[in-house]
Amino acid sequence: MTYMDEAIKEAEIGIKNKEGGPFGVVIVDKAGHMIAKGHNQVLKTKDPTAHAEINAIRRACKKLKTKDLSNCIMYSTCEPCPMCLAAIIWSNIKIVYYGSTKKDAARIGFKDDDIYEHIKGNKELLKEWNTNNQSCKNLFKNYDGEIY
Repeated sequence: MTYMDEAIKEAEIGIKNKEGGPFGVVIVDKAGHMIAKGHNQVLKTKDPTAHAEINAIRRACKKLKTKDLSNCIMYSTCEPCPMCLAAIIWSNIKIVYYGSTKKDAARIGFKDDDIYEHIKGNKELLKEWNTNNQSCKNLFKNYDGEIY
C-alpha cells in the first residue's frame, strides 16, 4: 500500500463518518516512516480550520515535539488550499504529493479561488483596514522571541 493509498483511506474515514470533505493526508519522514495522518473534520468539529493537512501537521508536530517538519513529506488527496499551503510552508515541509487539484475541489463547491482572488487584490470578499496602531507596532519592536 502506498502513502497516497493511506491518505485516501483517511479521506474515506472522514466521508463515511460525515466528518468532512474528501480530504486525507499522510506525513512521512524521509526514511519512509509514517509520522501522522489526518482527514477533514470541519463538519464534526464545526471548525473551519480542521482541514486534513492542518490536523496531520498538528499531530506530526506533537509526535515529534517540534514545529519544524523539514524532514517530512506530505501526501494529500488534494492540492492544498491557501490556509493549508501556508501551514505547510510554516512547518517547513518541502515536498507535497497530491492526487486531485484545486479545480477538482472547486467543481464540488470548495472556494479556494475566492481566497486566491483576495490575495491577488480583489477586496470584495473581505474588507481590511490598517489602523496603524503604535501599540501594535511596539509589540513587534519589542519582540525578541523565537520566530513563529
